[in-house]
Amino acid sequence: MFNLQKRHGLSAQGAKNIQKGICWTVVVNLVVMAGMSLFYLAMRDLMAAATQDASMPALLPYILGCLVFLLLSFVTHVQQYINTYGTVYDEVSHIRISLAERLRKLPLSFFGSHDLADLTETMMSDVDKLEHVWSHVLSYLYGSIISTAIIAIGLFVFDWRLTLAALWSVPLAFVLLFGSQSWWKSLQDQARMKSLEVSDGMQEMLDNAREIHATNQIDSYLSRLNSKIDRAESTMQKAEFVGGLFINSAAVILRLGIATTILVGAYLISIGAIDFLTLFMFLLVISRIYAPFDQSFALIFELIMSKFSSARLNRFFDEPLATGGENFQPANHNISFEKVGFDYGTGTEKVLEDVSFVAREGEVTALVGPSGSGKSTCARLVARLWDANAGAVCIGGIDVTEVDPETLYGHISIVFQDVMLFDDSVMENIRIGRRDASDEEVLAAAAAANCDEFVERMPDGYQTLIGENGSRLSGGERQRISIARAMLKRSPIILLDEATASLDVENETKVQKALSKLLEGKTTLVIAHRMRTISNADKIVVLDEGHVVEQGSPADLLAHNGKFAHMVQLQNQSEAWVL
Repeated sequence: MFNLQKRHGLSAQGAKNIQKGICWTVVVNLVVMAGMSLFYLAMRDLMAAATQDASMPALLPYILGCLVFLLLSFVTHVQQYINTYGTVYDEVSHIRISLAERLRKLPLSFFGSHDLADLTETMMSDVDKLEHVWSHVLSYLYGSIISTAIIAIGLFVFDWRLTLAALWSVPLAFVLLFGSQSWWKSLQDQARMKSLEVSDGMQEMLDNAREIHATNQIDSYLSRLNSKIDRAESTMQKAEFVGGLFINSAAVILRLGIATTILVGAYLISIGAIDFLTLFMFLLVISRIYAPFDQSFALIFELIMSKFSSARLNRFFDEPLATGGENFQPANHNISFEKVGFDYGTGTEKVLEDVSFVAREGEVTALVGPSGSGKSTCARLVARLWDANAGAVCIGGIDVTEVDPETLYGHISIVFQDVMLFDDSVMENIRIGRRDASDEEVLAAAAAANCDEFVERMPDGYQTLIGENGSRLSGGERQRISIARAMLKRSPIILLDEATASLDVENETKVQKALSKLLEGKTTLVIAHRMRTISNADKIVVLDEGHVVEQGSPADLLAHNGKFAHMVQLQNQSEAWVL
């Protein structure tokens, strides 16, 4: 069962269901063969009565046998359908849900090292391909192989010469198909890569539509995209042509068994070794043996290609999860970095090296420094979006890597510079902060975040739909919804990643008022480029090239006249610049 599960990307229950489907396919094929045997016996007795002046055989046993055959055929076909198609739809639902759960628990490093279009292709296209293989190929193919082996044993006992003449082509056809799969793999991999290039190109076009229009690059960009589509189609046609060539060749070889059966049977009849009825019976049997393989051969290309789809699906389930204990009760919510080192696994220099500082509960600690100095990385390590390669990031003395990420998220609220919103109402977008919150609690958080001001102008108030990613809102309005989420969550730790960097002066003032309410009594880690926004911070940590170069209160650092003082001086000079 494990090989079936791993080879075809099935769950444990899905593999059991496929096994049931295989068993019922075997039963169906054997029942059909039993019906043919009944037909053979009836024909033998009737021919004996017609040619040997024997009495007519009793019809009642054959009539009863036909009724039993029809009943068994109906019951077994129903069971085969239920255990091939019916259970597969449950399996597809289970796989998609399990995949979503797995993605939810995977560390962010997994997504950083995999192409987004590739992941989307696996979640959508690969699962669809596997669904068709699970429902239309596996049970029929494996069931046909098993039933053919059982029937072949019976036929060998009946007449080994005709059996060899009828079945020699079956293993040869399969050898041709599976022996050529290395050719298919190379072409299929090329086709997939070209398909991913098209997906990347289309996603890039949608993400950068504004820039493409603004720079008048529409024609050139569409031309490049059309070239990618043409290359993908050409490669796919080549892959399907090669696959179709081998499939049809195998089908031709399979059918040669009928010709050899007729030739050998005619010879055996001519020497008196068998009668015509025996040959007729063999031709009936092999036509039934070949029928399931005809159906399977039509989809055998999908079966072989599904190995690559299942391999891509299995990598999700083989990837180690970010795990930890669910019991997280720190003595306080101090955040401490203890000789932390980190890199993103790209083989480049370390982003952080030997970083140590403490952000105390009830205080605002600001991280400042040039772009690329590691500020955002520090915030990601606190939230365990990534795990440190060296040292430890602790909350209340507990290493965050020992805590289950979802448990940890319950203690942390993050307000990003780029707010992600859903195409839903204002109310439901805020409720994401705590899904079980009542309407009254949501409205209270919204009021505290100064959302009332702009929501009152909306046609349906808090039930107004805000469009895809909040397209109907301004930057300041989107940011205040994000702050309302954080207020509703009531987490003891707040991470602010450039929360006001892209706002105008008026909106920045409104957002800062909302933030002041949010940060009261919380452990706050602020990432900022504007020095004036963190002038009242309790502590400032200055990062440069992944190292802590200064830390202390704003006044102390200004008096020290070091890196922080230099940054403040530069910003003061830039603010005085005019056109």
